[in-house]
Amino acid sequence: MKNKRSFFEKLTGAVRLDEEESGNDSSGPVTTHGNKPDIFEETEDAQLTVDVYNTPSEIVIKTMVAGVKPDELDVSITRDSVTIRGEREEERTVSSDDYIHQELYWGSFSRTINLPEEISVDDAEAAEKYGMLILRLPKLDKNRETKLKVRGN
Repeated sequence: MKNKRSFFEKLTGAVRLDEEESGNDSSGPVTTHGNKPDIFEETEDAQLTVDVYNTPSEIVIKTMVAGVKPDELDVSITRDSVTIRGEREEERTVSSDDYIHQELYWGSFSRTINLPEEISVDDAEAAEKYGMLILRLPKLDKNRETKLKVRGN
């Protein structure tokens, strides 16, 4: 059974040490057909790299989504998790045989992040600028209190 490769391993063609010991050549990308690295053959989503940090009032997530139009990103949030999905589509203007070096990742990607605290789904914001997606997720104020008026008949 083939081990699932990380986004970095797919991107760079790196081989894990346990794969190297089992006979895979670590001098280059693992290939399946011709000269194409298996990163191009796999149908599973690549995993986005993310930065996640806390401020006193919100959780912020940053990730690079260059090459994807903002309206083609799928960002789903719940109170305790965020899932980002998209796809980088390559315009085939050059034959695979004409490439000297090819490292850019093309295809679908996704990432689910479990959040350390509950957030306000309705107040969350997403913005993209120069290929950087920034999600601002306001934390729920569990100490917030409100008074309810009791109505009579």
